[in-house]
Amino acid sequence: MHLKVTKRLTKVILEKCIKVYGLSKFHETSPYVEFVPFLSSKYTGEDATQAEYIFDDNTIVIYYKHMEDAEHLARTIVHEYQHYLQSPSWMTRYYNMGHYYSDHPYELAAYAEEDNWKQVAA
Repeated sequence: MHLKVTKRLTKVILEKCIKVYGLSKFHETSPYVEFVPFLSSKYTGEDATQAEYIFDDNTIVIYYKHMEDAEHLARTIVHEYQHYLQSPSWMTRYYNMGHYYSDHPYELAAYAEEDNWKQVAA
């Protein structure tokens, strides 16, 4: 998607996420959104398919060149917003318990919530 369109839609979708899901008890503000054209994560160096949430910065990073359409963007923001709502310490704890991305309880919950993307669609 084009950056201008992605930014406009993200603003609307994020505002609806705040109304639908509320604010996180783990952060003082709603998440900051950063738009990056990179094809791999600027934080981890790994291939980034869509977006990532950075707990330390309270930032959702959207790799906007990966966004296919408004539905894809809405699903992505819903997913990352779930991470904003989740406990940072438990995110790490689950990995320390031996979970991988594919079976991490927080990732599974975020993927499941993506199916509710129409609640926040622009």
